[in-house]
Amino acid sequence: MGSEGPAAVTIHVTGFKKFHGVSENPTETVVSNLKEYTEKKGLPKGVILGSCSVLETAGQGALPQLYQTLRSALTGKESSCSGRIIWLHFGVNSGASRFAVERQAANEATFRCPDEMGWKPQKVPIIPADGGISRVRETSLPVEEITKALAKKGFEVMTSDDAGRFVCNYVYYHSLRFAEQNAIKSLFVHFPLFLTIDEETQMKFAASLLEVLASLCQ
Repeated sequence: MGSEGPAAVTIHVTGFKKFHGVSENPTETVVSNLKEYTEKKGLPKGVILGSCSVLETAGQGALPQLYQTLRSALTGKESSCSGRIIWLHFGVNSGASRFAVERQAANEATFRCPDEMGWKPQKVPIIPADGGISRVRETSLPVEEITKALAKKGFEVMTSDDAGRFVCNYVYYHSLRFAEQNAIKSLFVHFPLFLTIDEETQMKFAASLLEVLASLCQ
């Protein structure tokens, strides 16, 4: 057993479609092109790129699709050597000048504008069974180490403790809870617009992030 080396990490990725005020969501492009990009450049050692899904930018109305996507990662988990699975979620922050690795999500949905299905909650607990809107869930991944490793590779990146209260935070909260229940890991990263950081750099960042996650999870 000891000579086999560490098991590969399977990373499943999601992005979002367009939404109010953002007609072109960079994460839709990045996630849609990630498989082809990594096939050309070669996947980092120790990484299996699982599903690449683009989610509707909606909260409550898109929950069935979200959970169907999350559960898809568990297929065959029991038969893999250690079920090393990461859910990696990408979302856009149109006002950002750099990438942001999100440490946590809050149990609060307060949407500044309606989502793509017309829902506009205010101070609503995302999961009432978890308690009030002040409850937060943190990723079990080492956010500071991830950020430092990416900065060393030359990317403009920071850690963040505030994923907002819109759909990004909503999805991240559900994913963190799902990850805890199923002994897997979850991480959310905010991307700037392509006007701020060009598409090629964002693709490089996404591929580098896969590499960093694999190296830290060995």
